[in-house]
Amino acid sequence: MEFTATRNPPHLVLARLAGLITTALACSAFAQTTAESVSAEKPPSKEEQPVKREPRAASATLKPVVVIGNASSETEERRRSTASKIIFGRDEIERFGDSTVGEILKRLPGVTTQGRPGRGGAPRMRGLGSGYTQILIDGEPAPRGFSLDDLSPEQIERIEILRAPTAETGARAIAGTINIITRGGYSRKLNELRLSAAFENGKTQPSVAWSRNDTVGNFNYNIGLSANRWERASDSRTDSHTENMATGEVIDQREQNQAWDLRTGLHANARLQWRDERGNTLVLMPMLVLSQGTGSRASELEQTGGVAPYSHSLGTSDGRFSTARLGGTWTYRLEQGGNINLRFGLGQSEWINHNLRTNYDVTPGVNSLADTSSEQHDKSLSSSLKFTKTLDNEHSLVTGMELDMNRRVEEATTLQDGETPLSDFDGNLKAASTRAAFYVQDEWTLTPQWAVHAGVRWEGIDTRGSISETAPEVSNRSSVVTPLLHAVWKLSPESRDQVRFSLTRSYRSPDLQNLIARPAINSMFASRGANEEIHPDRAGNPALKPELATGLDVAFERYVAGSGLITANVFVRNISDLMRRQTTLETVSWADVPRWVSRMQNVGDATTRGIELEAKFRLSDLVADAPKLDLRANASVFASRVKGVPGPNNRLDQQPDGTFNLGADYRIPNWPLTLGGNVNWTPGYSTRLSTDQVASVGMKRVADAFVLWTINPSYQLRVSASNLGARDYSTGGALDSVNPLGQSVRTSTDSLAPSYTNWSVRLEIKL
Repeated sequence: MEFTATRNPPHLVLARLAGLITTALACSAFAQTTAESVSAEKPPSKEEQPVKREPRAASATLKPVVVIGNASSETEERRRSTASKIIFGRDEIERFGDSTVGEILKRLPGVTTQGRPGRGGAPRMRGLGSGYTQILIDGEPAPRGFSLDDLSPEQIERIEILRAPTAETGARAIAGTINIITRGGYSRKLNELRLSAAFENGKTQPSVAWSRNDTVGNFNYNIGLSANRWERASDSRTDSHTENMATGEVIDQREQNQAWDLRTGLHANARLQWRDERGNTLVLMPMLVLSQGTGSRASELEQTGGVAPYSHSLGTSDGRFSTARLGGTWTYRLEQGGNINLRFGLGQSEWINHNLRTNYDVTPGVNSLADTSSEQHDKSLSSSLKFTKTLDNEHSLVTGMELDMNRRVEEATTLQDGETPLSDFDGNLKAASTRAAFYVQDEWTLTPQWAVHAGVRWEGIDTRGSISETAPEVSNRSSVVTPLLHAVWKLSPESRDQVRFSLTRSYRSPDLQNLIARPAINSMFASRGANEEIHPDRAGNPALKPELATGLDVAFERYVAGSGLITANVFVRNISDLMRRQTTLETVSWADVPRWVSRMQNVGDATTRGIELEAKFRLSDLVADAPKLDLRANASVFASRVKGVPGPNNRLDQQPDGTFNLGADYRIPNWPLTLGGNVNWTPGYSTRLSTDQVASVGMKRVADAFVLWTINPSYQLRVSASNLGARDYSTGGALDSVNPLGQSVRTSTDSLAPSYTNWSVRLEIKL
């Protein structure tokens, strides 16, 4: 397969779009200044004139004065933060009535998601793949195996995005950090019920969510409960073309796949808070997630030339996932000033999976049966101790330590045609991971124009385990020292415009699955014979080292009227010891001939860079007499280069050339209706993984819309559509390899998966 450059590469298109957005917003900012000067000369309107009130007679008894303080807006909190922080509150979270967290995140600046449009997916900041983005739940690392799509959007209070790491939040964030804050801590009463039904491709996905919070004396509680059930039918098609360069033989394959999945889930969380008269607080945060699913698969394989590995296949799967977690925070105010904060977390997770697949041979009656079962149990303990104190000369000192421990036990069996090819690895896998960290940071207001945030963090990880009862124990130990520096400069003491600088060191550690993993046999070549390089088996690599990254971020922020803003952020990361999957031919115990096996390897150095633009404002705040239309736009352009891989397109895996969002919503005057929409676009791209392999991903364009009808203060009806004008999602690749006869072979693949529009109706009730 040949890959040629287009006349207008995607990164140039994005750059032009970014330029247009910047120009348009600069004009809007100029219009704001003009509108302000005009409004100064105009007499106040009827609505703006002060209301005349008759003087009241003096009362003999003074009534108590109640002072109500409004929390600062997300925009104001963002402006005041020395380290770069983007905050999205409940308004942003519930605007489109999304059924998954992934659908919310795809509209945020610089965030992309993998997989079919309209179905959420794991978030990637700055286009970087799994492991580069740190995911936190209430400031704590998300449990292993926990998917953000298991968390109901109704249970989220706000989402924080940190583009650069801090000593307190952790340095395992080369791309950045996404911190999900669950609901709780309200002082006002709240009792809400939300009933939803979504429809996709003829399948229904009902859900219900309930939130309740109240205050009893010094005790405040918040309880959230949600349940969902979704059913999905999917199909896809994969075409492959293989040419033997020595003999000219050509083999063409077409595999039609059909899949059906049914999943039910329950999520419950609570925040129980007690505060005494001195301001000391104790918070307990229990969380429970239960999920169960079943599925079936069917495929038809057509092949011309050669001998097909099978004619068709049938498969079933069922699995259960559960995680229970109890977190707690105790904050004690010292009499001499400062706070001591003690946090702890206890968790237990369980995965039970069973997969059955039968490949039916071209010859009737000659079939291949693969039966795999696994059961994993994780126990975790986390704790941290933090001291915070405001010192003289506008210093805010924070120092602390952390200790996390994780223990895993896994039992698995693999049956292949009644035999156990992985008998050397079946049985109990035991692994343990311990992480310790120490940090200190100081936030210092130097002058009315300068603020500095500096810190240093040491973090060490020790992993030990064995992949079978008879195998020797393997270990991996690493430690990283990460200095971090952030600064904010205001153009003048009174200015709301400012420039941010961040110079950081961050890292990506290999996870337990990549270090110590039981081999997984490729399902297309499940026998003890040979497989193909394009369909390798998988295994772990205990010798992996963490990736280290030195980063620089520079951002300009302009805060306009109301809560509007215009920002531009430039970043660069230099990465050493890059981890990437490499496929090699190995002699293995589960086959009679050598097999192609894919393992994570440290392959060298890489760089990534980009620019991120964002704007949001109400049009009427900038242009006089304009409608009260809320506008949001963000555009990002990314580029990267892996030094050990020849170009072109030797980018980091899963990183597109950029992403673009444009959204608006408008409340119709004198009508209880609010309308809104958003367009998300991510261009297609190709990635050269090695000298001989290229992977490609097609363009994603997703349009969303919603209508909100406020029936009365207690009832709202929201109708939304995700992925309007659904398009097919395409992936593919090409590989040059050598067959067992020593002949050069070129294989190209192209997969096409239809996507669907998801319609949702939600009734929101305040009880």
